[in-house]
Amino acid sequence: MGFNDNDETLAAKAEQHMAQALATSQVDRDDYLDNEPAADLTNRDINVMALRSLLLQASFNYERMQAGGWLYTLIPALRKIHKKPEDLSNSMKMHMEFINVHPFDVTFLSGLVLAMERSKENVSTIRAVKIALMGPLGGIGDALFWLTLLPICAGIGASLALQGSLFGPIIFLLMFNAVHFAVRFGLAHYGYRAGTKAIAMLKTHTKNISHAASIVGMTVIGALVASYVHLSTPLIMTAGEAKVALQTDVLDKLMPNLLPLGFTLLVYWLMKKGFSPVKLIGVTVVFGVLGKLIGFL
Repeated sequence: MGFNDNDETLAAKAEQHMAQALATSQVDRDDYLDNEPAADLTNRDINVMALRSLLLQASFNYERMQAGGWLYTLIPALRKIHKKPEDLSNSMKMHMEFINVHPFDVTFLSGLVLAMERSKENVSTIRAVKIALMGPLGGIGDALFWLTLLPICAGIGASLALQGSLFGPIIFLLMFNAVHFAVRFGLAHYGYRAGTKAIAMLKTHTKNISHAASIVGMTVIGALVASYVHLSTPLIMTAGEAKVALQTDVLDKLMPNLLPLGFTLLVYWLMKKGFSPVKLIGVTVVFGVLGKLIGFL
């Protein structure tokens, strides 16, 4: 799938999300009664918003996804921005509409939205920005965190743990969350300070950031497969008096770690077919036990 196909897919999803948001909208009016820009939010306000974003998915549901957690993230700042109860109510109703964004880089969007709320932009404009950035932020978040940061930190932690160090899981958690919290709080301030000027930059560089992070992530995952997936066979093939070890004389000559690679690709294929992680663990256990019993492993 090329970048043009991705653009069309994101556009289609954005239209679908907009239709869903409008279908469940209970907003009273598109503008605010008090149109005067509010006082600037302090660094403490932005930090509180970023901290509350940790509970983004606490009330996750399949009707509005993260709407409850999203509104919980914004409420203190919205109370400070909207002095009229009618305006606060209108804003809260809009923010209870459907939203689904990556939980780690969501603070960029919430910071940007608070900047627009402070400027008293129309509700429809704020809604459009929210929906337009869901897809790009999701793609960037998946590439940076799940495909790059997580494998790197997990690989380092697992390597220490395999050597018998109790600091393996601790190092993993410290490394991952140091980057996670730095990004979460940094993006909150950047999104608020940059405001709508950041939208064009984000859309321009979304493809490049996601593509580069995906390349790094796939490289790391490939290295982890070769280092931590151990699979070999003791089978020996005989032809007359000649004996050939299948593992050392055939498979390793064709490609080192060929069996671990093949098993990893099998697991990936099963995931694409809809197998859950629990089922895949069960398949791995059964495969290992049967392989040992029949002498294949």
